[in-house]
Amino acid sequence: MTKTGKWVLGGLGALFALFVLFWIVVLYYVFSDSDEEVYSSGSGGTIAVVELKEEIISSENIVRQFKKFREDRSVKAIVFRIESPGGGVSASQEIYEEVKRTRDSGKPVIVSMGSVAASGGYYVACGASRIVANPGTLTGSIGVISQFLHFNQLLDKVGVASTTIKSGKFKDVGSPFRLPTEEEKKYFQEMINDVYAQFLSVVEKERKLPHEKAKALSDGRVFSGSRAYELGLVDTLGTYEDAMSIAAAAAHISGAPRIVKEKKKERFADYIFGSLVSGLKEVKQEVLSQPILQYSLTKP
Repeated sequence: MTKTGKWVLGGLGALFALFVLFWIVVLYYVFSDSDEEVYSSGSGGTIAVVELKEEIISSENIVRQFKKFREDRSVKAIVFRIESPGGGVSASQEIYEEVKRTRDSGKPVIVSMGSVAASGGYYVACGASRIVANPGTLTGSIGVISQFLHFNQLLDKVGVASTTIKSGKFKDVGSPFRLPTEEEKKYFQEMINDVYAQFLSVVEKERKLPHEKAKALSDGRVFSGSRAYELGLVDTLGTYEDAMSIAAAAAHISGAPRIVKEKKKERFADYIFGSLVSGLKEVKQEVLSQPILQYSLTKP
């Protein structure tokens, strides 16, 4: 091989190595989360802020934060800021249980509802010591939904067929390649009713509502914060700052509280790969993580 050929191969090898390194870095930032704690000055005790500002897909991050702040003796109360239309059933239930566990441990948890805290976003709020909503907050939407797309008519038109081999008659229920049978619809409705009853039970117990009233409010309707207050679904109307004051009073903090919360680290690679990483994370969430059963506002 000539000297020139060696230089060409070496250059191609270097480019390939850079390409591999590029995707290693990108995938690392897509599938990893790194946070740091940020503080505000204050002369009083410490209040931790946990933020839920997205659709509920996974419970892991929120549960981790609640457990950390619950076990931290310097943290006297937690403000749980919710901006979420809800999401997966099991993830919502896991967050609710951790919020309730923290409340029952003796550490006050005050929910501050933002513009939307509905369905699963309301479910997770129910475990708190007190719920604060803005008058214009959209909340409620108590119920369960499951939706399936069907491509069978489209596939028939283009001449594409599918074959399914299954071990039982319900194994491919919800398949996009055919319409559901009446028996399958009944099967899914029974499952939806079961999960709905779990949601209703939490609302009834946590909000101390008579069963019939809780059931009447749990038909999927969305309420404004002011209406939810009138109906007993939230405790107080107020802002985030009001929730902070309520948390300080509940924890017997005198003076301005010291605030601690987690914040995403700003990393050099975020500026280089920011848009690409953001797009890939959205794909990961939409394609890999969508739950079948959801406590969620219906999306268009």
